[in-house]
Amino acid sequence: MVDLHSLREGPRVAIRGYRAADGPEFTARARESRDLHRPWLFPPDTVEDYEPYAARFDGDQRAGFLVCERATGALAGFVNINNIVRGAFQCGALGYGAFAHAAGRGLLGEAFGLVLTHAFAPAAEGGLGLHRLEANIQPGNAASLGLVRRHGFRREGFSPDFLRVDGGWRDHERWALTAP
Repeated sequence: MVDLHSLREGPRVAIRGYRAADGPEFTARARESRDLHRPWLFPPDTVEDYEPYAARFDGDQRAGFLVCERATGALAGFVNINNIVRGAFQCGALGYGAFAHAAGRGLLGEAFGLVLTHAFAPAAEGGLGLHRLEANIQPGNAASLGLVRRHGFRREGFSPDFLRVDGGWRDHERWALTAP
């Protein structure tokens, strides 16, 4: 196994934070995955764009996790928790994607479970101590809808013109999961 300095590990993947050194591999994988990601996602595909993107995951308002294959250390995707609100809310919004070479192999699903465990674990145990996670998904994104369903998220509603994606305001389904 490759030493990943992982935050959490499953049988086939580990999750860890973003590093500046990941820029070349992350952006190459993003370029290879354009057909898979579009029109849903637009991860950075140049090292110049990757650097500020990765730096924003400070663990306070945003927590970012790279999905790494345990056998090789290769990046398989990412799961990010954005817009973390503390206080009485203790909530964050998920954003995620598999890279094309890893799509359909269940790696992102395994990593998704690791991120949920980390997000809901108490801070005293090294987790984020969140109570709620939300995923806002465009209705036509069947893979993403299937992922949240498999992990027990419940559909809470529909928001027309919710988020600006790919140059236009897009409808989204709102899904959520609360801590066990």
